[in-house]
Amino acid sequence: MPRPKAPLASSDDIEQQFYEAMRHGDIDRVMALWADEDEIVCVHPAGPRRVGAAAIRASFEAIFAGGGVDVRTEQVRRLLLPGSAVHHVLERVQALTDEGPRTAWVIATNVYMKAPQGWRLVLHHASPGSLEELHDVVEAAATLH
Repeated sequence: MPRPKAPLASSDDIEQQFYEAMRHGDIDRVMALWADEDEIVCVHPAGPRRVGAAAIRASFEAIFAGGGVDVRTEQVRRLLLPGSAVHHVLERVQALTDEGPRTAWVIATNVYMKAPQGWRLVLHHASPGSLEELHDVVEAAATLH
């Protein structure tokens, strides 16, 4: 499986490459961004949990059968930890239908791990969203002890 030409310096770098590869329908590039771990996981909106590279690849091949996916991220929230990062994003998916252009919203969580070859994706979990769910609900921090 081809790897990116240069190590990815940050979780933001790999996320940008992941969504760009999705827009181009580039299965080899999408798969090159995943970690070399047996337990990598991908959940597409309303779909089953896909575990392992073969299952994830098959799911993206089915998605890309009609070409790339016009998806853009918005409202990215990051939790950065030593050696890992969690990104919560809103995905804006544009599609042309028989009724004309449509926009769908997806709420996704992407988890990245820093490996010797650079940052890699270990989890992509996406759920269908709606316009009403696009606003974050944030409560004031509370001390637990």
